[in-house]
Amino acid sequence: MVWQDVVIAIANVLFGYSLAFQVYHGFKEKKGFLTIQASAPTTLGLYALSFAFFTLNLYLSTLVSFFNGTMWLLLLIQRLIYKKA
Repeated sequence: MVWQDVVIAIANVLFGYSLAFQVYHGFKEKKGFLTIQASAPTTLGLYALSFAFFTLNLYLSTLVSFFNGTMWLLLLIQRLIYKKA
């Protein structure tokens, strides 16, 4: 495991930590707080980064980035299903 994988993964864990509370808040309030223009490209970008990390054998970063992409996907789904905030 290279040090870059650890640094990228730690940064992404911090991002995921804050995202988890936003996703929970959206489900609790039954509202989509973020715009589609923010959540859709971010979701796609994080999944693309996950693939790139995987091809570079940065497996820890792949998993954490994929998790963050899934959190953003949930925010996108909330925006599509729930009323606007």
